[in-house]
Amino acid sequence: MTDRSVVHSTFTIERTYNVSASSVFSAFADQETKRRWFVEGEGWQIHEYHNDFRTGGREGARFQFRGGPEIVNDTLYQNIVHDRRIVFSYTMTVAGNCISASLSTVELMQENGGTRLVYTEQGAYFDGRDGPKQRKQGWGKLLAALTNELGG
Repeated sequence: MTDRSVVHSTFTIERTYNVSASSVFSAFADQETKRRWFVEGEGWQIHEYHNDFRTGGREGARFQFRGGPEIVNDTLYQNIVHDRRIVFSYTMTVAGNCISASLSTVELMQENGGTRLVYTEQGAYFDGRDGPKQRKQGWGKLLAALTNELGG
């Protein structure tokens, strides 16, 4: 019998970018730009990606890392305030098993000629297949890729 457990956790990551809040916001809003920093990378095979960036819109991706199991990200945008805030809920599925469900908030604040981004995730991680430590590390890598996308 499979262990049925859930771990609840909240974490926050902050980053500062030397570009305007509008530029950071656009890196989330523009489908091609987000695809580059969010799903592409060495060793990743992308099967599908779409991003309908609007409140009520959906973002989805199906991909694999180095021939491993298929990973599916299914996102629903809950609230978007242009250049200020993005709130979305998402699930992650690996090899057909849902490993987590999360509510995430991206806040953008103009500071000292740049932008401070605050990412907060409230997650439920299922059956020992994922956890807050791994997810925080994953988002740290994604925000580093965003830094590279923004030229810094």
